[in-house]
Amino acid sequence: MEKQTVYVGGDHQGWQMKSALEDMLKEEGYKVVDMGNSNLVQGDDYPDFGYAVAKRVVNDVGSHGIVICGSSAGICIVANKVKGARAATGFNEESARSARADDNSNILCLPSHFMTIEEAKKVVDAWLGTEFSGAERHVRRLEKVSQIENEEFGM
Repeated sequence: MEKQTVYVGGDHQGWQMKSALEDMLKEEGYKVVDMGNSNLVQGDDYPDFGYAVAKRVVNDVGSHGIVICGSSAGICIVANKVKGARAATGFNEESARSARADDNSNILCLPSHFMTIEEAKKVVDAWLGTEFSGAERHVRRLEKVSQIENEEFGM
């Protein structure tokens, strides 16, 4: 069984971590699509990559995204501007599993300034290895999120 597609993107602060994660994901059998930057460009802007990944994830059902910047805050904010994106920061394995199981996140945001590449690999494996629980309370809450999106972004 082929594993899903994972779109990845990161600014100059996340470039090294993104590259290492791409290698790991490919070794694990995922189809990896690099949404930039393909090489290190000092001073590039996280919105370019967070937006590119989010657009692809919401239009490719069953895919996931990983975005990286220094704090993860900026790139998470921009990814969540795309209707249908459910981007969440994974500071550790437990938070990553919770983001998938409870919130059905489809984009993982990583803070390169606050974790090592080895820690990031564990977080990514925990996140990708967790399925949405489908629990009634989580489904109800996500339906409310969708209603808010529809009100704010239009149908």
